[in-house]
Amino acid sequence: MRTAQINRKTAETDIRLRLELDGSGASSIDTGCGFLDHMLTLFAQHGRFDLDVQCKGDTYVDGHHTVEDTGICLGSAFSEALGDKRGVVRYGSMLLPMDEALLLTAVDLSGRGLLCCDLQIPTQKVGTFDTELAKEFFAALARCGGMTVHIRQLAGENSHHIIEGAFKSLARSLGAAVAVDPRFSQEIPSTKGVL
Repeated sequence: MRTAQINRKTAETDIRLRLELDGSGASSIDTGCGFLDHMLTLFAQHGRFDLDVQCKGDTYVDGHHTVEDTGICLGSAFSEALGDKRGVVRYGSMLLPMDEALLLTAVDLSGRGLLCCDLQIPTQKVGTFDTELAKEFFAALARCGGMTVHIRQLAGENSHHIIEGAFKSLARSLGAAVAVDPRFSQEIPSTKGVL
């Protein structure tokens, strides 16, 4: 089974994360940040990943360390669970409507961590969540997961819908990219022979 367990403790956060790529979408999430919990729950469901995250962070400061460090751990878990990426489809994309918001994401499990993100989020907060932290999460995930991630907002006015659409679209793109193609199950999907 393609799974990973990441334990990461710093002066700012203490995170235990478990990821199963070939799951059912089940999740148990407690980061101390309600909006992030909501996003990770739907991320697991839409990607069909089984995901458990427990984080104790310095949320009395703000949510930055918790959000970024959770992204670091999730990216690291994808990298570990994928191993040499033998047999994976490698690429995935999704154009996803979320009410008035429309999000396009594309993923390449390239081994080169890069985020290209164009979100125009109209408010600074959704509840207590600083909306600028969405990009911090995506950047940490891409960097530590060794994946190229493009996120484009094509429409949207509601901050919650825009961010939720981005998480759902990314989850579905990743779900497609990590899937095993039975026609090429023993091959690395690169002419270089390595990803």
